[in-house]
Amino acid sequence: MIFIAGGGLAGSAAAVALARSGREVVLAERETAPAHKVCGEFISSEAQNYLAALGLDLSFLGGQPIAHVRLIRGARSVTAALPFQGISLTRQTLDEALLTRAIEVGALVQRGHAVRSISFDAGIEVRTGANTRLHPSSLLLATGKHDVRGQARMARPSRLVGFKTYLDLLPTQFAALSGHVELILFRGGYAGLQPSEQGIANLALLVDETLLRRVGRKWPDLLAHLQDESSHLAMRLAGAIGRLPAPVTIARMPYGFVHQPRPSDPADLFRLGDQAAVIPSFTGDGMAIALHSAVLAARYIGNGDTAQAYHRRLRADLAGQMRRARALHAALATPGLGTLLTMMAGVFPSALSMATSWTRIPPSATAEFFK
Repeated sequence: MIFIAGGGLAGSAAAVALARSGREVVLAERETAPAHKVCGEFISSEAQNYLAALGLDLSFLGGQPIAHVRLIRGARSVTAALPFQGISLTRQTLDEALLTRAIEVGALVQRGHAVRSISFDAGIEVRTGANTRLHPSSLLLATGKHDVRGQARMARPSRLVGFKTYLDLLPTQFAALSGHVELILFRGGYAGLQPSEQGIANLALLVDETLLRRVGRKWPDLLAHLQDESSHLAMRLAGAIGRLPAPVTIARMPYGFVHQPRPSDPADLFRLGDQAAVIPSFTGDGMAIALHSAVLAARYIGNGDTAQAYHRRLRADLAGQMRRARALHAALATPGLGTLLTMMAGVFPSALSMATSWTRIPPSATAEFFK
């Protein structure tokens, strides 16, 4: 039996891939119902390929096409065509569809079961919230941003705090946003804004803890401050109505982390998604990485390979992408340099389009899955 901890994109994708190959799969998901997650919800072409291969029709689910990226800093705005067509879809819809797909192909999904601890003293032992003890042959750790006792990531947390909410924009503003993902840079962080299904807009923010302390840590005060900083954001949010009672938040994410396999690592512990690698969120490739890790782990398990071999391959697949994403993140977050790069993108919009390709999973890493 293969046990998967976590029913987000990575966990559900792995469950689908393994169950379709005839393996016995048990997946434990801590939430009892679909939940909101801090995520920009941009689905790149690589992620679309994986989701289609797993049996999902994103158009049927209401996915909205995204053809352009717009970079805004202060009064400057640069728009460029994406080198591929992205799709916007809420994580509630996407996660639920993929978890349902896992059930359809034969995985046993246990909702409301959180993994409390993991030990490898005598084989694998997993303890869940129901005080159940399981002894699987392989364990896939796909708990996303949440570490599990006994197997926490060896990663340095960032000073950034993430927020996500949904908004009903005025019709004119939603029309202007349609087909675009907007990246809005400001001192102390950046925001992502894009349309989603049901005529709503996803607003995702990453804010430095220093800025958050300065404005008082309250969501209305933070939102008011950002609209003072960005006339573009103020224009977009004028008359907007929030869909959530409060934003979803996350803190201390280890951006740039990629798991480094060690000889002491358990041979049958496979880390997926954010447990394996955390790319700076502005790149919009976190979901593709989660899906790639899931399908790759299923392939390695099917071949009888060790988790160390899987982690070495995943690290090699993501190495260049992560270096470029970290460098671009640092440059855009530096006030003077970020302004200069925005000006350069205004002169050469194709450079902005090119940058979106630099931070994708390389085709050489995914080619074997789409022959």
